Amino acid sequence: MEGFLGLTLPSFIGQLINFLILLGLLTFFGYKPIRKMLDERANRIKKSMEQAEATKKEYERTRVEVEKQISKAREEGQSIIGQSEQAGERIKEEARQEARKEAQAIVDRTREELERERDKAINELRKEFVDTAILAAEKVISETLDKEKHRSLIEKTLEESAALMINEG
Repeated sequence: MEGFLGLTLPSFIGQLINFLILLGLLTFFGYKPIRKMLDERANRIKKSMEQAEATKKEYERTRVEVEKQISKAREEGQSIIGQSEQAGERIKEEARQEARKEAQAIVDRTREELERERDKAINELRKEFVDTAILAAEKVISETLDKEKHRSLIEKTLEESAALMINEG
C-alpha cells in the first residue's frame, strides 16, 4: 500500500518519530545552548552599552569640570596679570618718587654750595673793600693808619649795615 508520495503509514510514523526525536535532541542539545549563548551575548552587549553610556556621561562630566578649571585658571591668570601690572605701576611710581628725592637732594646740595660760594665771595669783596677803603683813607689823610683797627671797624660797620638790610628786606 503505497500512499501519498510513496510513503506508507508505518514508514511515515517511523520518520515522524525520528523527526520528533531529532527535534527533541536538537532542542535539548542545540537550541537551548545556542539560545543561552545568544542571551549571554545579548547581556554582554547590553552591559557594554551601559558601560559605554556611563563612560560617555563620565566623559561629559569630566569635560565640564575641566572647562570650569580652565576658566578658573584663565581668571586667575588675568588676576595675576592685573596684579603684576599694578605692581609694575607701583614700582614705576616709587622709582619716580626716588628720582624726585634724589633730584631735590642734588638741588639742595647745589643751593648750599652756591650759598657758601656767595658768602665766600661776599667776604672776599668785604676784605677788598676794607683794604681799598684803608688805602683811600691813607691817601686822604696822608698818613699810615693802623690797618687792623680800621679793618675791624669797617667790618663791624658792614655787618651792621648788612643786618639792617636783612631786617628791612
